[in-house]
Amino acid sequence: MKATRLFASAIGVLLLSQCAMPDMPLFSSRREVTRRPLMIMPPLASQPVLYVWNGSSKPGPLSVNIDLSEQKAYLFKGGQNVGWTYVASGRSGFRSPTGTFRIMEKIVDKRSNRYGMIVNANGDVVNSNATAGVSRIPPGGRFVGARMPYWMRITGYGVGMHAGAIPNPGSPASHGCIRLPRDMAETIFQNASVGTRVTIMQ
Repeated sequence: MKATRLFASAIGVLLLSQCAMPDMPLFSSRREVTRRPLMIMPPLASQPVLYVWNGSSKPGPLSVNIDLSEQKAYLFKGGQNVGWTYVASGRSGFRSPTGTFRIMEKIVDKRSNRYGMIVNANGDVVNSNATAGVSRIPPGGRFVGARMPYWMRITGYGVGMHAGAIPNPGSPASHGCIRLPRDMAETIFQNASVGTRVTIMQ
């Protein structure tokens, strides 16, 4: 009788755990195919998961659909959804363009030639939010462009996707580029090629 109660309690705990983890069915190995993956919240975390990627073994060319209203990008391979990621697009006054674009250029380690910081002759930062040609440079100082790792250019006037801070997931934060979490920027960079389609919707 005691063993029966213990077994029933264990099953109850497992069923409760299943409710907390809907993407891991208890009695089935079948994987659900979701067109637009839902945000997965990790246990005991204060911040949401920034991305999900299931495309490593999927065939077909990559395409990227960015929804500015959600501040998310949805990733497809061969037309099948393989993941999503938070992005940080252009904030007010620096809005990201909308439309359909193609990746024009890929550079692993790029620096901005427009936005960055000013350092003095000793290398100390004296302006952490500088604009080249606008912000004053002290004698002996210089402008240092902001790092934009895994740069993927989508316009001829300097807008692209790259690794960058996502300070408030769901909110714009950039000067117009599409910032990505670093690991996801690297993943997209590795899976995309020059010519990959990127669609940006309002």
